[in-house]
Amino acid sequence: MSTGRFWAVSFVASAAFLVLTRLLPTNEYYFFAGYQVLQFIVLATAWNILGGYTGYTNFGVGAFFALGAYTSVVLTKLTSVPIPVMILIGGAVPAIVGLGMGYLTLRLKGVFFAIATLALAIVAQTLIVNWDYVGGSRGIYIIRPALAPLHGSYIEYLYSLMLMLAWLSVAIARTIERSQLGLGFAAIRDDEQAAEAAGVPTLKLKLIATTLSGALMGMAGAPLPYYVTYLDPASSFSLSYAVNSVAMPLIGGTTIWIGPVVGAVLLGTIQQVATVTISSALNLLIVGLLLIAFVVIAPNGIVGLVQELRRRARLA
Repeated sequence: MSTGRFWAVSFVASAAFLVLTRLLPTNEYYFFAGYQVLQFIVLATAWNILGGYTGYTNFGVGAFFALGAYTSVVLTKLTSVPIPVMILIGGAVPAIVGLGMGYLTLRLKGVFFAIATLALAIVAQTLIVNWDYVGGSRGIYIIRPALAPLHGSYIEYLYSLMLMLAWLSVAIARTIERSQLGLGFAAIRDDEQAAEAAGVPTLKLKLIATTLSGALMGMAGAPLPYYVTYLDPASSFSLSYAVNSVAMPLIGGTTIWIGPVVGAVLLGTIQQVATVTISSALNLLIVGLLLIAFVVIAPNGIVGLVQELRRRARLA
């Protein structure tokens, strides 16, 4: 399927699914849970653009996600703008941070780059904790409207926005994968020194990856204050965002656009079921156990395992 046709078909499918979920009577909690799963699709896809396509592991997901959320807090206190505008601005700020982080850290490789991104998250959290304007360590309450701009509850409205954002992030990832940019990313992942020797502008491509990845993570975090209505550094910089964003692409598959989607839907759904039936405290335990299992059974993720089984079936 061509890229243009994929964009059109996937957009129509997303819009149809959105209309269907809005028309069918359902418990509002399903929109809460669906929002979480869609949010992880965006985060996992954003992480995979840098970590999967170029091979640079990013542990600073919490920093970009929280920057998007606190950008919305600042906008709420300064002026009154619609949530879609907050999402765009909430993506622009982390994109700039991602570009700056790239200039400072992308000459590092492997574990050194991963540690640098983790340090970024710690620095960002320290700054937010000591910034009283956005609530500091005590947090801040956000009063959202009772009704959405169009119709229905505000949670349904946020769910609709996150659904469209998930579609956009997946469409961007697929477009990158099938473009010259994706080939450059794959060359960096396979052998960066050989790519440089072949004339690939590795630093430029890595900066594009960090900027785009940071923008999508920030856009995923921008609606968070209106989703939870109370935002504090402990929740916005939660370890679960970083862990899930890394685990979901690894479980689904990192070398193809559908991998993070599969991992996010599988892992996110299991976590929501565990939260309702047992306890949310089990979420990270579930992630750890599934990650260990898939590293042993399917090191290339679910999509990689399916592709390998199909290849063996053709050979047989």
